[in-house]
Amino acid sequence: MKYIVDIDGTICTQQKSGEYHKAEPYRDRIDQLNELHKEGHEVVYWTARGMSSGMDHTELTKKQLTEWGCQYTALKMNKPSYDVWVDDKSKWIFE
Repeated sequence: MKYIVDIDGTICTQQKSGEYHKAEPYRDRIDQLNELHKEGHEVVYWTARGMSSGMDHTELTKKQLTEWGCQYTALKMNKPSYDVWVDDKSKWIFE
């Protein structure tokens, strides 16, 4: 299976736009996603970091994922900025 996972507010604390360097990881959630990756599932992190400001946060995001021990298949930037995402498959996978 392929899991598309948001970063801010999902695997780390939510920060004001541009203050992503202050984010703190949610270790339990990262561990759960790492287990899925270990089992052979695709884990793709997709973030909207910089979509409102136009700033490129790719290197910071890669560094954080490495420091937090995230195992993943791919990192995608440029997720659309939104207030509510409505999707029939949208849920926290461990509920």
